[in-house]
Amino acid sequence: MTEPALADRIANELRRSILRGELVPGAPIKERDHATVMGVSRTPMREAIRILAKEGLVELSPARSPIVSKPTAKDLCDQAAVLVALEKLSGELACDHATDTDLGRIREAARRMEETFYTAERIDSFEMDMAFHTTIAEASRNAALARTHKAYLARLWHARYLTSRMRMNRERVLTQHNDILDAILHRDKPALSAAFDAHLGHLPQDLENLMASQSQDKTTPARTGGKETNETA
Repeated sequence: MTEPALADRIANELRRSILRGELVPGAPIKERDHATVMGVSRTPMREAIRILAKEGLVELSPARSPIVSKPTAKDLCDQAAVLVALEKLSGELACDHATDTDLGRIREAARRMEETFYTAERIDSFEMDMAFHTTIAEASRNAALARTHKAYLARLWHARYLTSRMRMNRERVLTQHNDILDAILHRDKPALSAAFDAHLGHLPQDLENLMASQSQDKTTPARTGGKETNETA
């Protein structure tokens, strides 16, 4: 396996560890330890960490080990507002410029998700969900937009995974995806805008609620052996 391909694989494994909560916000990522556990050298591990840093999932510092990013509620809500705008613009441009091949890829992404959504591991379902949105961005036929969309999607990867677990109604997600798909296939921009509003309009508020609940969890006293302790996990 080439170094770039290996670095991408390592980055994907670390990304999934962040999604699962095995690497929590603020946790250090020690290159040597992780390289040993994965059975790789430090060079591709270092490159994988750089990939995640570009995505905003990891913060680099010359004086310490890289750490898992710990964005503020304001950071997440600001990024979510931009992402929602990018999603809508991607869909509108896809209505204008998507080829039959592009439409086939969007349809296939929706089909693949629908077939396995109820049986796949939740992290796999989430990744298929994000792949559906990425395919739409690529169908915009605007490379700059697709790159920007990918960057913002990556920055919100962990937070969106957590909020997706808050909204457990999988049938609603599939219905909303089908509404988006139908609007793009018919190149119906008003219907598409309404479908995106139904699917993503709640995202900034969901992120704000998520951060508020996490803050509450950290400050709510927990009783252990008759004594109160502050949870910090």
